[in-house]
Amino acid sequence: MKILLYFEGEELIKKSGVGRALEHQKKALESVGIEYTTDPKSDDYDILHINTYALKSDFVVLKARSLGKPVIYHAHSTMEDFLDSFRLSNFIAPIYKQRLVHLYNSADILITPTPYSKRILEGYGLKKPIYAVSNGIDLDTYRISEKNEKAFRNYFNLKEGEKAVIGVGLLFQRKGLFDFLEVASRMPDVKFIWFGDISRVLLPNAIIEAIDHCPSNVIFPGYISGDLMRGAFSGADAFFFPSYEENEGIVVLEALASRQTAVLRDIGAYDAWAKNGENCYLCNNNDQFESVLRRLLSGELPRIGEAGYKVAQDRSIDKIGAQLKEIYETLLSKYR
Repeated sequence: MKILLYFEGEELIKKSGVGRALEHQKKALESVGIEYTTDPKSDDYDILHINTYALKSDFVVLKARSLGKPVIYHAHSTMEDFLDSFRLSNFIAPIYKQRLVHLYNSADILITPTPYSKRILEGYGLKKPIYAVSNGIDLDTYRISEKNEKAFRNYFNLKEGEKAVIGVGLLFQRKGLFDFLEVASRMPDVKFIWFGDISRVLLPNAIIEAIDHCPSNVIFPGYISGDLMRGAFSGADAFFFPSYEENEGIVVLEALASRQTAVLRDIGAYDAWAKNGENCYLCNNNDQFESVLRRLLSGELPRIGEAGYKVAQDRSIDKIGAQLKEIYETLLSKYR
């Protein structure tokens, strides 16, 4: 069995969750011994597993159909997680939804990261079989390293005992960026660091204004990867992610895999695993976020990263590989 993994515009998406999903899919298939190619010109494959939505995607699907190959569409996106993102995103959103429905209907089956996103897709009236399979996480990549944590603290000139809270994501309103800044303004004695980047041309003016006039204790270092980012995940004092809408939130899995205590908004994407006060802290507004962070940083609330790590273990790359293999085999048996 050989799979064509198709991601259009890899360079453009590499800083996003979908970009990391590509690497996770490769590792997942390798973990269970499934051969794959990422070359859309190839004819030598059994299933097209397509992940992106731009114009070339239509042609890749049409070619697969002409070759008699079954098609899986990986539904990473919905209209709901497109809102409050790019400039004009809310105006474009209904058209974007039509595009998604068209593409998703072109597949034999759909894979989406969570039961929550599966419910959204079912609400679109899609009749294809839909499987909820996590994007997965490579646990070894996020193994705690004292060297990486020290590099993180040195990079940001964090003094002995100085507290640091991190957030990670594209600079979108939907990600809770305004809330991150508001809570930071209430806690001036704590460093708040938001990792993530995107061209300012794509950002609404309100986001640009907020970034340019952020509180003095907030740092925007841009997109950072590798050991420094891994050191930030485990070496910070909390992971604060007030996103309003996610289909899964790969950055949340990265934080959990780093045994970091996660402070999250209580949204549907986490319904399948989140237990407030047990494996994460869930909040609904900025007063709650501030209270939880203050109590967590002071030691009044326990650090619960070890329990969060068990959530990541359940979504380890090898387990995702086994789930994908089963789906592929079922599809091939029916298709043939």
